[in-house]
Amino acid sequence: MRALADCSDCWHNKSMQLAIVTQRATETNLALAAAAPRGVRFCLYSPEQAAAQLRNGDAALGRLDVLPTLDGVEDGLWALGSLAARGIRTLNRAGALLAAHDKLLTARLLLRAGLPHPRTRLLSPGGPLPELRLPVVVKPRFGSWGTDVVRCKDQASLRSHVRELELRPWYRAHGALVQELVPPQGSDIRIIVAGGAIVGAIERVAARGEWRTNVALGAQRRPVEPPSFACMLALEAAAASGGDLIGVDLLPDGEGGWVVLELNGAVEWTREYSLDRDPFVAAAWELARVALGCPLGPAAPGRVAVRPMRVAETQATLPA
Repeated sequence: MRALADCSDCWHNKSMQLAIVTQRATETNLALAAAAPRGVRFCLYSPEQAAAQLRNGDAALGRLDVLPTLDGVEDGLWALGSLAARGIRTLNRAGALLAAHDKLLTARLLLRAGLPHPRTRLLSPGGPLPELRLPVVVKPRFGSWGTDVVRCKDQASLRSHVRELELRPWYRAHGALVQELVPPQGSDIRIIVAGGAIVGAIERVAARGEWRTNVALGAQRRPVEPPSFACMLALEAAAASGGDLIGVDLLPDGEGGWVVLELNGAVEWTREYSLDRDPFVAAAWELARVALGCPLGPAAPGRVAVRPMRVAETQATLPA
């Protein structure tokens, strides 16, 4: 690896391929590929294509999502593991995607990192109800889009919902998570972290009569300048997962603070997430910087590089 002083030459004199390993050509994946900086070619590969075609000097970015059936992650974790084992620089490795997509693992990692997160317990089929302060939220271990996320106000409603869960294949396979409810404030913030830097953020405002803030359930996006403490938490949460491109959902706690609710290892976003630069250009730049091993990344011709907040800068400012 070249010295830091040689990063600019490394960037502009070396061409590499970065494969976005995915099962779907989503708008986010296509926009990210189109935003690749000079000297790096982004392309969309299936897991099988990535395993067969990537060579030394290439890199891969895992973008496998939760299955629509909510019972696991899309096929392809094996390919990410194989690429890493062969020495291909792999971003969003299999373990990082599992850390983000498996909400039980997410809860354990956030707890170990000392980050604020709702108290969480696993509810296994046929097992006892967890002892948590009511009301609670029941959700799939592998969930997205707000699907099958239910608020239970008391023990009676919780027992009734558990009976309904017995019909869900995902529940029979993995159980469900039960979390203490963070009192809804009508909105949350999603922050996009790429290569240890914040590259985008949005506020999501719940639809009228809805407590969940998923856009799939009618929530509206609104531009936001995320508070510094929320940014610190997002950086620390992404670092705890080991992921290189992570969406971090944060809820206001009603007392001026923030709670890390969930991580998303295949986060989708739009240009509405823009902060100081186009969020796709920003993410592609940071990911290419990591893939090339250039710690700072050079400024493009005629442009001054924006220095984003990165995870190492939050160490001294987060509360003990």
